[in-house]
Amino acid sequence: MFPRPNARHSQNAYVTNDLDHALAIWREEFDVPSFHVFTNEGPGLEASHPYRLKIALANVAGTEIELIEPLDGNAMYSDPLPKDGSFAMCFHHVCLRIAGPLANFEAHLASIDPVSHPVVYSGGMADLMRFAYTDERTTLGHYVEHVWFDADFYAQMSDAIPVYPAG
Repeated sequence: MFPRPNARHSQNAYVTNDLDHALAIWREEFDVPSFHVFTNEGPGLEASHPYRLKIALANVAGTEIELIEPLDGNAMYSDPLPKDGSFAMCFHHVCLRIAGPLANFEAHLASIDPVSHPVVYSGGMADLMRFAYTDERTTLGHYVEHVWFDADFYAQMSDAIPVYPAG
């Protein structure tokens, strides 16, 4: 599933139950001073399971770091977190970004064996973005996100994400 045309590893993602605390750790321990922070609420977003997330993104040495705080208890994001409310930041998934037209994303997903790599979550936003998560926890210990963005939409999004080291 990794060596596919038009696919490249682009992101490492972590879930947390306290985004502000997680951001402070990245600032103080890993020298990443700021992230682009937003919620995924907006018109046109569709998913196989409803979800609300607070998300923080930074590009660090060419790899996007994503921090996710689940806001509605979606099990895929909240299950790795402690039930007692104590702070945690847990590795959750890597992301493969599929370049090119939407047909490339569709071909990418069609090339994945759904028995060995079950799609457990998917969605998108009009013709701007598509995503699917495969459950690789039994072999890799985490999920793999497969994502596609319209080129103009991705350029706009990238402009908002801080890049380190700068310049």
